Amino acid sequence: MRWVRLQLSYGPRPAGSPASRALADRLRSALPHSAFQPVPGGLRNIIARVPGRNPHDVVVVGAHYDTKDIPGFLGANDGAAGTAAVMELARHLPPRHLRATIVFALFDGEESPDDTPDSEFEQTGLRGSKVAARAYPDASAMILLDFVGLHALRIPREESSDPDLWQKLRASARRVGAEAAFPIGVGPDILDDHTPFEHVGVPSIDLIDFDYPCFHKLCDDLSHVSGTSLDQVGETVRDLLPRL
Repeated sequence: MRWVRLQLSYGPRPAGSPASRALADRLRSALPHSAFQPVPGGLRNIIARVPGRNPHDVVVVGAHYDTKDIPGFLGANDGAAGTAAVMELARHLPPRHLRATIVFALFDGEESPDDTPDSEFEQTGLRGSKVAARAYPDASAMILLDFVGLHALRIPREESSDPDLWQKLRASARRVGAEAAFPIGVGPDILDDHTPFEHVGVPSIDLIDFDYPCFHKLCDDLSHVSGTSLDQVGETVRDLLPRL
């Protein structure tokens, strides 16, 4: 929750804005073995790396840190929650504790520019994840965290998400007591930052509770973020990583 509050303290954070760039500097400084990855248009992904025992086996865990370019829009769930969970996972995972090397990616430019229609989202959005997917086409898995802080969190399998990887995630949720947050069932097919990884053949899953009435609305604020939900997602992913 501290990382969520920190992000919201910068106000709206559209890709490339002074607030977004200042936040990126702060996030990068707190991550292990981190660097900026250039994204067209002057944008920047933040890439952190926690080495595993096998440097050639890579798993990508990601979220986006930019917000939709709507005046006053804070993106508490749509950006900040997933970024906060990735931050804590990256900061507390010991080096060489896992077999796989974990790349933690905070994507810039997930949201499409405000002058483009929603029908062109796949073409004009997902800017940072397109770059990252090209950099890690041989990753063994990709796990995306998006809309993971809602109260009474319920995340069914997003339709395009890899079924086998999702079953492993649900097994981890059972082990940590978070099974209720990942119910049986399939939700809609969502274009998101996992999509470019799917396009290059990486088994990917999108953790997103898309049944959210504050999507791209000013009510997407701190009151809609639950520390319990963040904990359920973080603990589930933490249990999953050693099993990949």
